[in-house]
Amino acid sequence: MTKPSKKQEGDPNTTGHVWDGIEEFDNPMPRWWLYTLYACIIWAVLYSIAYPAWPMVNKATAGVLGWSTRADVANEIAAAEEANAAINTELETVELASIAGNPELNGYATSAGSAVFKTWCAQCHGSGAAGFKGYPNLLDDNWLWGGDIEAIHTTITHGIRNEDSDDARYSEMPAFGRDELLEDEEIDQVVNYVMSLSGEPMDASKVAAGTEVFADNCASCHAEDGTGDREQGAPNLTDAIWLYGGDHETLTETVYNARYGVMPAWNTRLTEAQIRAVSIYVHQLGGGE
Repeated sequence: MTKPSKKQEGDPNTTGHVWDGIEEFDNPMPRWWLYTLYACIIWAVLYSIAYPAWPMVNKATAGVLGWSTRADVANEIAAAEEANAAINTELETVELASIAGNPELNGYATSAGSAVFKTWCAQCHGSGAAGFKGYPNLLDDNWLWGGDIEAIHTTITHGIRNEDSDDARYSEMPAFGRDELLEDEEIDQVVNYVMSLSGEPMDASKVAAGTEVFADNCASCHAEDGTGDREQGAPNLTDAIWLYGGDHETLTETVYNARYGVMPAWNTRLTEAQIRAVSIYVHQLGGGE
């Protein structure tokens, strides 16, 4: 190791550390830096006393000022609800079908319904309401339970196949394969027939036999011509619009194991005004009847 250089007159003391002959001066911190540090420490102590700061087992220390972001948000929500109380009351009491003819009320309902949809519905139906596999597209005119404003309101209010509402929309497709109601060959036949209703079957030679299987097992819900029945939530099989997919493999899975999609009842989570608002919003997206 190189020998440290000789200390010059006026040099400050060193820390005693030496690196390759280089010594480290023990210079004092600048006063402005120290004062800033002390001020920050004092500010931090006072802040932790005045405001919520230190996490405890179940909650943080409240602070002597009692300030709370949750309380601020709650106050803002309460103020907004008070400001909209009159128009919400009107929204809850007028006939649903008449809302579209009231520009002010319809505009409010559409705007409020958009907020409700993005908060509660977009997770399943998508932010643009185009849906996903197993979750209906709300932009088209293909409705399992009806697309007029009253039908949409009923569906949102009570949901579908849930255990929360006694008035939930309910239907159940038999699992024709899992429950051994049909043989595998019969399922293949009826799948090819269903494919022929809106496109090309995978095996045209099985369509005729599939017609008989369909008439005996499926027509009671989906109608003799396959156009479905909204009273039972039975989809139209002739329009090439598929909730889970219309290829041979997916249709075989549907017939074999059935589908059982569930939608929650929103009347326990949303107010009547919110349900009506989101009904108006969904209805005006383009698919409402």
